[in-house]
Amino acid sequence: MQGSQPTTANHSSAATRVILWAEDPDGLALVLPDDAPAGLATSGGAGTPTQPLVEILAVGHGRASANTRNTATAIGARLRVLGHDVTSADGWTDIQVFQGDAVTGLHVTSHLRVREGGSSLQSWTTVRNDGSVPVALQAVSSLMIGRPVGTAPVADTLSLEGHSEWVGENRWAWTRLSGQDGLVGLDLPAHQHQDARGARSLVSTGSWSSGRYNPSGVLLAEGGPGLAWQVEHNGAWRAELGVRLDASDEEVLVLGLFGPTDDDHAWTRVLDAGESFESIQVSLAASDGWQEALAEMTRHRRALRRTPRRPAVVFNDYMNTLMGDPTTAKLLPLVDAAARSGAEYFCIDAGWYDDGGDWWDSVGLWEPSVSRFPAGGLRRVVDAIRAGGMVPGLWLEPEVVGVRSPLAESLPDEAFLQRHGVRITEQSRHLLDLRHRDVVKHLDEVVDRLVEDFGVGYFKLDYNVTPGAGTDLGADSPGDGLLQQNRAHLDWIDGVLERHPDLVIENCASGAMRSDYALLSRLDLQSTSDQQNPLLYPPIAAGALVGILPEQAANWAYPQPDMTDEQIVFTMSTGLAGRLYLSGKLDEMTPGQTALVARGVELAKQWTSQLVDSVPFWPLGLPTWSAPLVAAGLRSADESLVVVWWRGAEATAINLDLPAGAVDIAYGPPDDGWHVTRDTDGPVQLRIPAGPQARVLRVRHAGLT
Repeated sequence: MQGSQPTTANHSSAATRVILWAEDPDGLALVLPDDAPAGLATSGGAGTPTQPLVEILAVGHGRASANTRNTATAIGARLRVLGHDVTSADGWTDIQVFQGDAVTGLHVTSHLRVREGGSSLQSWTTVRNDGSVPVALQAVSSLMIGRPVGTAPVADTLSLEGHSEWVGENRWAWTRLSGQDGLVGLDLPAHQHQDARGARSLVSTGSWSSGRYNPSGVLLAEGGPGLAWQVEHNGAWRAELGVRLDASDEEVLVLGLFGPTDDDHAWTRVLDAGESFESIQVSLAASDGWQEALAEMTRHRRALRRTPRRPAVVFNDYMNTLMGDPTTAKLLPLVDAAARSGAEYFCIDAGWYDDGGDWWDSVGLWEPSVSRFPAGGLRRVVDAIRAGGMVPGLWLEPEVVGVRSPLAESLPDEAFLQRHGVRITEQSRHLLDLRHRDVVKHLDEVVDRLVEDFGVGYFKLDYNVTPGAGTDLGADSPGDGLLQQNRAHLDWIDGVLERHPDLVIENCASGAMRSDYALLSRLDLQSTSDQQNPLLYPPIAAGALVGILPEQAANWAYPQPDMTDEQIVFTMSTGLAGRLYLSGKLDEMTPGQTALVARGVELAKQWTSQLVDSVPFWPLGLPTWSAPLVAAGLRSADESLVVVWWRGAEATAINLDLPAGAVDIAYGPPDDGWHVTRDTDGPVQLRIPAGPQARVLRVRHAGLT
């Protein structure tokens, strides 16, 4: 499927069609009828789309056809096209579709940003109340699309969905939509032309956007096209799949993408006359198969990023190393060792501010500990980092205040998220309300002080608790308060980056509980997990590439002095499957171990230019959690890197379908027992000794010297 620039044409007197990409049956068109709501359809499709482009649920209007979804809404069915506008700039074509509802007076604008030369788009919805009475919104779609993978029957359609929880992220699974727990055949035409009432839905609550499900997925017609989707929001969201009947009683699959809703997230928003509401942003990317659709989404994510920069190697002192107990005595030898390994940034993780007790519930002021850094203070360590040729970094959890922090008493109650006048408290932390000017002032002063006084060039922003439904202070509903908080959080980050454009910022939330492109379009890298067991990390690292750019997918590698060479290579290979994120007690290693780690760091640096242009692929498909053999690849124009992890106890052999070209081992131990062969450009044959073991393979693409 080839990308094309959107074009507008009148295919009949009743509808205008805007071809978004690929004028063929697998492409996508925007249909603008004279007497029906706007909708999306495959380029080769005819007639008015069954599913409107926008659905709006509001109190007193409800649904035109009863269901437990957010489709077939009365307002969505009443919308009529008022016009559209197309402009192009900076590699995007922006399409605005204007619609109105004569009953409520709502004016609805759909924003579609199509990536030029590709087959992907970003979408959101603006609703303005041009009527005379308030309208209480309960759900506003960011995008609705019928037949998302063409005319394939529901029974032949698969959904790729990612389950996520702390240290168990990126557990991707394919589900047949017509399965027992899905959209089974109901013989809907026999029921007086009624749509199905249920849905298959993925719902994320609170402000861990990936705490239950990954905010992305793929729909696939078996043997046909694939459509990747993602929700770009740092809070609550809903994705739903349902079935509707078209005018000829044919079942139509519908994909709907939403931010918070009333049913799922206690979200309502009252629009008074003249007021507007803007939904969250979402994206789609299409191609001829699921891996190709994800490659297209990878390109789309790169286009969304605001300030992409070279992905340098970061050393962080936390994982399986200092674990929140940094001191001058522990850090100085670690700084020297990290510099010798080739690290370019050194981040001091949690605990640097705590003068005793548990660092967990003392967060808030962010002033360096005196007891941990007695001689020369924190500045002595920061100066050592800089002297080692690295950029100093610090861990912050800015959105919370520990119950032991003086800030818990000095800030007013209105500076904290609340329910029924009581501060929301989770695991000995209060949650700051970033809508409050005192909160923003405090956080700005913290960042500016650390940057200006210590020369900090890197922040790891963590977020280990979540407030649930949200705050009812200054909001129409808890969900409305949470959405305001989410947006205030993004505004604060934008302000930080405007003042300090050279800052590198890591996105972290208990590992990867907030992996979304509202944040990742702004920030540099995403910790993919807090998983401390290297044998459990491979499926997390491989699965991370479904939802995160390779150059942002920061996989922890934590080599230790008590590891064998094979164990060091195993954990380093995990880091090299995306963006290498280094930890470990490097200062206690032998010269041979140090050299082995440095070789991995050097490979990461050498491959940087390819990494930022690569797309992921999975030679064995996406792994299950307990799969003994896991493989993930990154393909650039010139070569591919493929990480293969063997977690079995016995020797094994496997054939891998890899891109054409010569294959060698790019990273492994000095005494390598793997046998890698290839006949011309056929499958690559691997013979692997008893495990666990891992290697990084390199494929130099055929035709290149």
